[in-house]
Amino acid sequence: MAGAVDAVRRACAGPCRERDLAVQAVKAALAAWVAWAVAGWWLRAPVAFVAPWVAVVLVESTVYRSIAHGLQQLAAIAAGTVAATAVGLLVHSTVAAMAVVLPLAMLLGQWRRLGSQGIYAATGALFVLTNGSVTVATSTARLTEALFGAVVGIAVNALVRPPLYLRDTRAVLRDATEEAHDILRDVADGLAESRWDAEEADAWHQRALRLHELVERARSAVEWSRESLRVNLRGRRKPALPLPGKEYDDALVVLDYAAVHTAGVTRTVLEAAAEDRSAPQPHPGLAKRYAQFLCETARALRLYSHSRFGDECEDELREAVARLRGTLGDLRRDLVRSTTDDPDEVATYGALLAQAHRLADQLAASGR
Repeated sequence: MAGAVDAVRRACAGPCRERDLAVQAVKAALAAWVAWAVAGWWLRAPVAFVAPWVAVVLVESTVYRSIAHGLQQLAAIAAGTVAATAVGLLVHSTVAAMAVVLPLAMLLGQWRRLGSQGIYAATGALFVLTNGSVTVATSTARLTEALFGAVVGIAVNALVRPPLYLRDTRAVLRDATEEAHDILRDVADGLAESRWDAEEADAWHQRALRLHELVERARSAVEWSRESLRVNLRGRRKPALPLPGKEYDDALVVLDYAAVHTAGVTRTVLEAAAEDRSAPQPHPGLAKRYAQFLCETARALRLYSHSRFGDECEDELREAVARLRGTLGDLRRDLVRSTTDDPDEVATYGALLAQAHRLADQLAASGR
């Protein structure tokens, strides 16, 4: 109940995912009501229930998806209806007709061109075989009602506040960047204070692994936003909305590198902090130098996010990247001077330096 109340408050407070879901639910109910009012109440069609049934499921999360799924669903329903009608007219036993038609309908539903709507082939066949006597007239009416319901569902979704998800995309991208920033700062603080606690290092590493999930969620949000713009009249009427262009793709690339770099750093720190560690702990001086590099990296990531999805701070970003490269150069020289012939020590320092180089290069390329 508390979660439901919070969701209602967020929906009433301003644009958010909860409001989008509520609007889509109301639109689906509206589409079903319109379809039934016309087919069932006004025209008194023989199988009027098919129209609202199809209409309500085609108020999809994007207009493009409504159209694509509508075509697939109509094809599946038509195939199942035609097959069931043909067999039902030849075989007068419903049980025998179902034994023949349903396996074929289920196989047809696996056709990749029908996508997730393939199941409606079997559903359409069941409606034919279990709803009284099988006649060509009734099956034709059923297909007509399905077509009408699809038109209503698609029209309502396309004309009544067609869904756009650009706001959520920016929020997810910034959330992922902020999480990467926070992880790097926490690790930097730990290294600067020489805190080699295995439990804390494991917590950092688990957060770094979850960062990959945030990046994938951001990638999904970008794809979702682009799909929501296809055949969307609302998007055309509001060109001032931030469109998911090249900067979104660039941000995903940077976040990918940040996730890999962060996971690599936290894994190395975890191995060095373990009680039965195989990797040696870096010298305190080198650890502080690396902590400084992580702080510069975290700041550059935050500035990058602001420059792409917030305030204009390109000059600050270029300065931050320049400082990052300078810190990396100092770190590299210190590591070279401090490295011994111990293979484990070489591996630890090499892993840290390699991850640092990769992220610094990507931020430098993106900050141009």
